[in-house]
Amino acid sequence: MRKSEMRQLAVDDLRQRVVDSKDELFRLKFQLNSGQLQNYRRIREIKREIAQIKTIIKEKELGGSV
Repeated sequence: MRKSEMRQLAVDDLRQRVVDSKDELFRLKFQLNSGQLQNYRRIREIKREIAQIKTIIKEKELGGSV
């Protein structure tokens, strides 16, 4: 999902996406430790997505549209 699309979502929806992404990250780390993970890059992508969503949530809470 693009940043512009994420900015249009409500804060509650964004928080749910963070929870879902953290769950996926947990599963990916579990697969990594058990040797089943094929796409290592996905871990980095999920971490980045979580950070971007958290940034957008903080912007909305502060009332800015940076």
